[in-house]
Amino acid sequence: MGTHHKLIIGNCMDMHEIPEESIQLVVTSPPYFNAPFDYKDLFKSYGQYLGVLKKVAKELFRVVERGRIVVLNIDDMLVKGIKYPIVADATKIFQEAGFNYRDRIIWKKPDGYLRISRRSGVLLQNPYPMYFYPDNLLESILIFQKGKFDYKSIPKSIKEKSKINIKEFMRNKWFMTLWEINNVLPCSPLEKDIAAFPEELPYRAIKLFSYVGETILDPFLGSGTTMKIARQLGRNSIGIEIKKSLIPIIKKKVGFDGQKRLDDNSDTFEIIMRPKGWIE
Repeated sequence: MGTHHKLIIGNCMDMHEIPEESIQLVVTSPPYFNAPFDYKDLFKSYGQYLGVLKKVAKELFRVVERGRIVVLNIDDMLVKGIKYPIVADATKIFQEAGFNYRDRIIWKKPDGYLRISRRSGVLLQNPYPMYFYPDNLLESILIFQKGKFDYKSIPKSIKEKSKINIKEFMRNKWFMTLWEINNVLPCSPLEKDIAAFPEELPYRAIKLFSYVGETILDPFLGSGTTMKIARQLGRNSIGIEIKKSLIPIIKKKVGFDGQKRLDDNSDTFEIIMRPKGWIE
């Protein structure tokens, strides 16, 4: 059987199209808070940013099936000389929404990631105490769980279809709390002006926390990376994206841009355009 993929154009603080406890896994990365490179002055205040996370966490708790997982790629942000403790605040927000805090994985980018290395240049120009700001090559992958999972609820046939490749698991060191994954370069054609996470991140999350045929949700879909990997791995997906202009990019990335492909099958794709709540 083919998979089904649904794109909702609108604000993810409202997920009324998604029934309660119908999602088996969430993999997402909210916008960085007012990041000078990607989202400068997007939010009027840090309080507004946390308010968005609170509403999204509340909706996610409603739609996620009991026992299932939310994987949240997020990190602290330095904006105009102030460091915001986003990881700590997001953890508290999701706990208050009802989720259990299960784990934290650190995503390490390559040492040659120069996009933010200007921070260390402060000390190079002023080689004195108090001028030190470390380069940030790390991001957090927070893992939350809604209650306890019933391992006996999955049929044996589905378990076998979803079996994790132990050689891949060991070779790429998935078992560690430090994942070394190359980041998406800013010049990547489908990620221009989009702070997208690498495909390896949702690939690991979907493999580790979901079964074939289940439904994956990304409420901050962006260019569609989570949806693409969900389709490749035989999962259904729902993505919510506020920017209407990303529709062609998402369709192309996921493989529903109308071009004939060798892997064409019975997979389906639909778009829901809300009457309001989206931007061009």
